Order: sequence, then C-alpha cells, then structure tokens
Amino acid sequence: MEKNISLILLFAILIGVLAGCSNNTSKSEFNSSKTINVVSREDGSGTRGAFVELFGIEVKGDDGTKKDTTTKEAIITKQTDVMMTNILEDIYGIGYISLGSLNNTIKAIQINGVDASVENVKNGSYSIVRPFNIATRKDTTEITKNFIDFILSSEGQDVVSNSYIAITDNASTYSGDKPSGKIIVAGSSSVTPIMEKLKEAYIKINPNATIEIQQSDSSAGMLGVIEGTCDIGMASRQLKDSELVNLIPVQIALDGIVVIVNNENPIISLTTEQVKAIFTGEIEKWSEIQ
Repeated sequence: MEKNISLILLFAILIGVLAGCSNNTSKSEFNSSKTINVVSREDGSGTRGAFVELFGIEVKGDDGTKKDTTTKEAIITKQTDVMMTNILEDIYGIGYISLGSLNNTIKAIQINGVDASVENVKNGSYSIVRPFNIATRKDTTEITKNFIDFILSSEGQDVVSNSYIAITDNASTYSGDKPSGKIIVAGSSSVTPIMEKLKEAYIKINPNATIEIQQSDSSAGMLGVIEGTCDIGMASRQLKDSELVNLIPVQIALDGIVVIVNNENPIISLTTEQVKAIFTGEIEKWSEIQ
C-alpha cells in the first residue's frame, strides 16, 4: 500500500514538472501579434540624442526648434545597463545601446541588412555612428591635461580600440609624465565603460593620480564641468552650441548605436524607416514588420 502511494506521488511530481516545462516553453514562443514595447533613454542622454537624430526621429519645426518625436508610450530608462536589463526581461521589447556595451544576453538587429560591428563602422557600411567626446574648462588642471594626453596617445587609443573605434591609428606615444592630483570625470553612461578602462591603464603608468568616475548622462556631465563639480565631462554626442561657449571638446573615440531586442525575437534586420516608425509609434505590433 505504502509503495503504491509513493508511486502515485512520484507520478504526480513528474506530471507537475512536465507541465511547468511546457508552460515555460510557451512563454518563450514569440507571438508577432503582440504590441512592440519601445524602450528609450531619458532626456539628456547623449545616446538618445544621437539615436533620434540619426534615425530622423528628431524633427525641426517651422520655427527652427528641434522636437524629439519618440512615442509617449515608450518606457524610459536612465542608464545603459537598465536598458539592457529591460530588453533581457521583455521578449517584445526593443531599445538601443552603445555598440561597445553589446553582449550576448541580448540581440543586435541589423540595420538595412548590415551588422553592427567595429569593422563595419570602420569601413562605413554601418552608418549609425556617433562620437564619444570629453570636455573641460579652459582653466583645467595640469593632471587633467596629462590624463587627456594619455587618452589621445597611442597607448590610450589602443585601450579604446579593444571595444570601440579609435580616432586615429597614428597617435603619438605618451610622454610618461607622472603628475599627482585628483580628477573627477562625470557624465554619459555609454562613455563610462571605456573611461573606466582608460583610468585603469593610466593609473598603472601614473600611480600618483586619483580618478573618480561619476556615471549619469551627457548633459549632466557637461553641466558639471561648467559648474565646477567635475574636471572632465563625458558626452556620447556632439556638444551643443550653448555648451561650447564654456567648454573645450575633445573627441576620444567613435561608437556605433545598436538597436537591440530579446534573444527570443526572430527579427534579424530592420530598415532605418522601420526603426523610425517603431520609435515614433507608427508601427505598434511586430506583425506589421514585413
């Protein structure tokens, strides 16, 4: 009797496990009739600014002012890693990030049939590209100038080229000076990963320096330099005219912007027109993409 009860219980457990597996499988099946969940960055993000400009989502009004026409239904995220987590957890989501931040937890979408890759950015076939800039005030410190010299040197550009696109292949060798002091770098969450690597490489050469990196967004970084709360601002876009009045910009790298979806999404490629239509709300369901 006890043996029969044990067998019945074991059978019930197996049925439960199989049912659970069946449910999990059904959850991962992509239903193209579902609504596209648009995920965008916040106002002030350099990645958003470059994205809406490059895809024609930013339009100029009759009075000359620019308007971002991203759909009001978009989910807003404030950092690159938050954007990636949203797409990782949402089979019907679509967003965008820096090429240098891309990993295999999410899927990069081809644009006009072209893969987003360092090679394709270099050869010009992938055109969704923006600069990585830093900016300082004219009266910046000697150690800040020295760190920037390192970033633009062959040693610094070698660090850049590991994940991004160096601005030159013929940079001069770093002088090797070792001034002491502290540098505060603030701004773009897209530029932060490469800045962390540049900081690490510089500190190895110059242990007399202390560098603090504060991640926020491009606009906050520029404002921080203007107000004197940081020494270097990071921007994943070109500086605005209003910022150039007080700041000296320096381009340190090139980067592609990648449209991303969940790995379970079967879509491989989108045209620039389709991306624009999705992010402005003109296309609302995955079934509308031909």
